[in-house]
Amino acid sequence: MPHITEIEDLKRIYRRRVPKMFYDYCESGSWTEQTFRDNSTDFDLLRLRQRVAVNMDDRSTSSTMIGEEVAMPVALAPVGMTGMQHADGEILAAQAAEEFGVPFTLSTMSICSIEDVAQHTKKPFWFQLYVMRDEEFLENVIERARAAGCSAMVLTLDLQVLGQRHKDIKNGLSAPPKLTPKTIANLATKWGWGMEMLQTKRRNFGNIVGHAKGVKDVSSLGSWTAEQFDPRLDWEKVRRIKEKWGGKLILKGILDPEDARRALDIGADAIIVSNHGGRQLDGALSSIRTLPEIVEAVGGQTEIHLDSGIRSGQDVLKALAMGADATHIGRAFVYGLGARGKKGVTEALGVIHKELDTTMALCGRRDVKNVDRDILLIDDAFHRYRRNI
Repeated sequence: MPHITEIEDLKRIYRRRVPKMFYDYCESGSWTEQTFRDNSTDFDLLRLRQRVAVNMDDRSTSSTMIGEEVAMPVALAPVGMTGMQHADGEILAAQAAEEFGVPFTLSTMSICSIEDVAQHTKKPFWFQLYVMRDEEFLENVIERARAAGCSAMVLTLDLQVLGQRHKDIKNGLSAPPKLTPKTIANLATKWGWGMEMLQTKRRNFGNIVGHAKGVKDVSSLGSWTAEQFDPRLDWEKVRRIKEKWGGKLILKGILDPEDARRALDIGADAIIVSNHGGRQLDGALSSIRTLPEIVEAVGGQTEIHLDSGIRSGQDVLKALAMGADATHIGRAFVYGLGARGKKGVTEALGVIHKELDTTMALCGRRDVKNVDRDILLIDDAFHRYRRNI
């Protein structure tokens, strides 16, 4: 077994092990993928300021996220079809997150159901909600999350209309994969993945099949999903969902200061500065470039989290230094899951934690809660884009 020292180590194993359609589903963005690329490369415009001769004993990366104690300010973001990256993937990732001491967020479009994950974990997890046209399904899934003891709802706002991802269309993405000659040829090279998938009963969208009206199998699922993302989602509907849920609410997909202020009016417990990992509006700014303007607009009135582009503990530290209270990782943990299952998720979290701790120390800080912009050297190009007002 190779020694894992960076997230890229896991990514290389992941690419070899997982079928192409699921690797491409994870490792792609919409249209030209400009925003997908910028999410990661824009972190390079932020350099770190080394400080020396500072007592670095008793360092701490522990923090809180929406009042919950965490080992580091990093949550596992909701990722659709995680159970296709590795058999029982959502359960394994949730267990790894729980043991490490960070939050796990289950996607509406998960393979393992809310109830499955709750049955196989001991601590509450978060549930991510996509707003569907089917009001009965919407009410039921909110109630199911409440019954499962989910401690927060993450409401995704940026998927009213589905961004086009060329690779998914060309690969014929589906769960489980449709057995075309092209798919069969690729699956034949992924026997380890296949053997594990044969040993689980969880191969469909567990939160939908058997729960949405008329969806009993794969064929009916496809047509239901294609029609269900609700383009009518507006701030009034967000308010009604908040009232219906009644618990802690995190709003995901905020990229504009005006939307951040609307989220404050709704009473969000946190917002996630996110462009859906570059999978929705291609040509949008990266999350890290958008962050400072949103920090200024929010003014400490609610927690600000950031996702999209984080591949290391240094990226986490830079996001915190730029004003985020916490971060979320998606692809970074999926690489680990697809590569080595639960152990791989734990390894991914361990790599990020070590990088965060070491880099924080070399920047002269002992407590992650005291990290600020003083540790950064910012390239002039970082602030190049401005709204044309």
